[in-house]
Amino acid sequence: MSKGSLMTLVADDLDDSRLQGLGMFVSLKSISDAGHNHSQVSNELFGRLDSELFAVFDADELIAYTSQRPRISFLGDHFAGYQVPRMEIYLMTDELNRKFWFLNGVEPDLKWERVIAELLSFIDAFNVSLVVGTASLPMPVPHTRPVGVTAHGNRKDLIENISTWSPTVESPAGLTSLLELRLGEAGRDVVGYSMHTPHYLAESEYPAVAVATLEHVGAALKLALPTDKLREAARLVDQQLAEQLESNIDVRQMVDGFEERFDAHVKEHEPRSLLLDEDEQVAGAEELGASAEHFLAAIANTEDWLKNGHIKPLSGEHEQ
Repeated sequence: MSKGSLMTLVADDLDDSRLQGLGMFVSLKSISDAGHNHSQVSNELFGRLDSELFAVFDADELIAYTSQRPRISFLGDHFAGYQVPRMEIYLMTDELNRKFWFLNGVEPDLKWERVIAELLSFIDAFNVSLVVGTASLPMPVPHTRPVGVTAHGNRKDLIENISTWSPTVESPAGLTSLLELRLGEAGRDVVGYSMHTPHYLAESEYPAVAVATLEHVGAALKLALPTDKLREAARLVDQQLAEQLESNIDVRQMVDGFEERFDAHVKEHEPRSLLLDEDEQVAGAEELGASAEHFLAAIANTEDWLKNGHIKPLSGEHEQ
């Protein structure tokens, strides 16, 4: 990379022809991380797959420390264990010995366009075949149904008939979404999968959303990614939720309502917008307003329940 670059290549054998044409998975910790999806996915991949650090970004140039403060431990009479914020590219090997790039770390606060320009140079230099980005959004959906997704990008074969919700909205941008936009403008293949996490579990570790993320990424990049540990964790969480909902009728009724809406708007193998009615027409303003009021009321009814810790985060390492 050129002098003054935000990214530094640290690996050997940069000219290895076997590095050409690989896919890239992008997972950055950001505001779009409901259910602690990023840390679960990262822990699973680094814990199960071989990885080689390939490139690092200069965090001091990219992170506004007062807006997303790194963690540090205090051990009785001294500080230790400062968790340096990182944004890095790894060369990973899946369970079938296939290579792929993994862009991992925290979303930068600053210099997005410069970061993306350097990523585009990397993608061009190694002729990256496909970039897949992911996010996890809090949604008014029940945990008792399959994790939904909104698929987007320029590879129609990887996004058509996938989405369970395809809205037209204006939302806060993220580096991953801007990267998708810039890659599309550059004529590079790119797709994204925004997973739907039940809003009442957004602040807890929700393994089911991590399983769904790895399934979508694996299918798009033709990789064998590990999910066994996460699947077992998801089963345990489902058991905990079933027990806790049994004793809380208000939340049980809320989930019942979400189930009814989910089943009414999502047909098996025929995903469609949750904003469409049974006649495939966009709902009118009155119906949309009623839906919004129902959603907000459901959130209000569960705030105390969540704050009192009825759904507790699972223990586990968290990606910094």
